[in-house]
Amino acid sequence: MECFDVNILGCGSALPTTRHLASSQVVNLRDKLYMIDCGEGTQVQMRKMRIKFSRLNHIFISHLHGDHCFGLPGLLSTLGMLGRTGELVIHGPKEIADYINPMLSLFCKGLAYDVRINTVNPSVSELIWEDRSVKVYSIPLKHRLPTAGFLFEEKPKEAHIIKDMVDFYQVPIRELALIKQGADYVTEEGIIVPNNRLTKPAAPSKRYAYCSDTAYAEKIIPIIEGVDLLYHEATFGDIDKPRAKETLHSTAKQAATIALKANVKQLVIGHYSARYDDVNFLLQEAQSIFPNTILANEGLKLKV
Repeated sequence: MECFDVNILGCGSALPTTRHLASSQVVNLRDKLYMIDCGEGTQVQMRKMRIKFSRLNHIFISHLHGDHCFGLPGLLSTLGMLGRTGELVIHGPKEIADYINPMLSLFCKGLAYDVRINTVNPSVSELIWEDRSVKVYSIPLKHRLPTAGFLFEEKPKEAHIIKDMVDFYQVPIRELALIKQGADYVTEEGIIVPNNRLTKPAAPSKRYAYCSDTAYAEKIIPIIEGVDLLYHEATFGDIDKPRAKETLHSTAKQAATIALKANVKQLVIGHYSARYDDVNFLLQEAQSIFPNTILANEGLKLKV
């Protein structure tokens, strides 16, 4: 069965704590790995969660606050030491080049692989990457510097062959690939067998939205409408709502309100403020508005 999983490597905020690591996730979609943000400790968490470095080909950086990108230098160096040869694409705001290029020239000379930067415009929602498995769109967020979330949309799966019908019509094996893609079958006698007689539809495509860091912003609702899983920052509790407004972050209740208005299927909250020793109260506040909410935690693996 084809996978679509989200692995939580880190879900803390800017100040380091012993409870949570800085932001990072790895999306596993059909055995292709896509990293979202790369805070300190990311590569250690990859080891702990047994995520294969060799399968990582894309890194999406939401913005250039350190808790979302300070893990990049170490990770890029490690990939070189592991003998990587394929291209690595880093997607992020245009300033990412100013951060990455000096580090590559100073610490990562002679890499056997190429690092390519794909600039993301954080002020609009647009398609920023597409391959055979996924389409990735940017989500314009509201933060203290240009910030983009990311929407991962699974490509439609091929239809399932109905074996009994294929055998009945004696369909040659060479025709099956086209039939899975929607083609009808024409017998040697010229009879057209409709595709829906030979196949059954695949499961609907899934979508995952990542929104961190951001103040409450209803403008993202049409973009994330109906997603199967939404990760939305919930840095603060309601008691610290003035601080959330000041720093352009969200409260747990605000994250839940976005999930409710966007009619998403499940919400996971994270990016917890270091001031909280226990974040269960954030879950309670979110669930009071959107019951199908869970807490992010390091090591958590979520099926989309």
